[in-house]
Amino acid sequence: MFGIAWGVVSIVLMVAAGEGLRVGQAKQAETLGRDLMIVFHGRTSLQAGGARAGRLVHWVDSDIPRLQEEAPDCQYAIPELEQGTVRSHTAYNAAAFTVTGSTPEFAEIRSLGVGEGRFYDQNDIAESRRVAFLGSDAKKQLFGGRPALGQLVYLNEIPFTVIGVMSSKKQDSSYDGWDVNKIFIPFPSMRQDFPDKPPATSETFDQLLVVPRSVEHHEACKAEIRRVLGRLHDFDPSDKEACPIWDTIQEAKAFRTMTDGMKYFLGAVGLVTLFLGGLGVMNVMLVAVQERTREIGVRKAMGANANSILRQFFVEALIVALISGGIGLLIAFGLCALVDLLPMPDFFAGLLPTWQTGTLALTVLGAIAILSALYPARRAAAIDPIEALRHEAGG
Repeated sequence: MFGIAWGVVSIVLMVAAGEGLRVGQAKQAETLGRDLMIVFHGRTSLQAGGARAGRLVHWVDSDIPRLQEEAPDCQYAIPELEQGTVRSHTAYNAAAFTVTGSTPEFAEIRSLGVGEGRFYDQNDIAESRRVAFLGSDAKKQLFGGRPALGQLVYLNEIPFTVIGVMSSKKQDSSYDGWDVNKIFIPFPSMRQDFPDKPPATSETFDQLLVVPRSVEHHEACKAEIRRVLGRLHDFDPSDKEACPIWDTIQEAKAFRTMTDGMKYFLGAVGLVTLFLGGLGVMNVMLVAVQERTREIGVRKAMGANANSILRQFFVEALIVALISGGIGLLIAFGLCALVDLLPMPDFFAGLLPTWQTGTLALTVLGAIAILSALYPARRAAAIDPIEALRHEAGG
């Protein structure tokens, strides 16, 4: 019984641990952005159209409408312009923060939750308003515990009105610093007050943020981005140095493949343990047949047929296996619930048993129970009653 119970516990716990790691990492990845590709500018490494290799490439404002028109598999393609260590102060405190300018879709793309107020919108963009959305830690440093909405924050002595504060966010990856320590302003205000620095121009920006229409459109969207930008800036679309892309979707797929492989391996270890438990049940039932030889002989001498003997021992072995498996399932799900009450690291969501895992364990358990019960039952049914009585009498 212990072998089967332990096998079921092993399958459920091991697969639940793999699922918890996958879900935890997926949640952590979404703190940077869901299904996000960050398109940086670079230097050409291939000659194209007579232009030499090694040429610096910069994205410009006019790229955005062309991408939106010519990349139908991309849902969003928006600019991001940044300036680090901007002197920032309020009536209460001063600090230096990274200031980021983009479009209203930025909040959705980069998973910026609104804790207070609102994020900037199209009206702020259209009117080039000097409004600011503060990261949660930036708000604490500039305002402490005081309310920030409607207050002024001075960025390089330029006044901006605070319209919102980001909710607290745990972030494990970044390409330019943690979002909680940033100040977000509309793109036109960023362009006007904090333009790109030389050798860039007043029309260039730092990176493109691209989101495909779905994960299925991911590769097509990436190819369209490279093709359109390659044509606009005279570089070979296959030149990855000219257009480096941080592809979080591809990373997520690779990690899911790894965690799925780990789950299958751990599940296979549990299955082996379960099969060994089934062999244990079969051995126990064979011993039972040996010890109950006289009982079998008496029953057969009184008219019991082979089918009734087979049915008796088959049902007994099946009950033993199923009770063992049921106990194992209860222990496994109970342990998962207890472990999930403990604090977990950000990358691990806990032990997450799924109904698929339970169904798999029960299905395998049923097959092993039948196999472990069948052979001892057939041995019992095949015993000759005279030999059985003589064997017992001689023992």
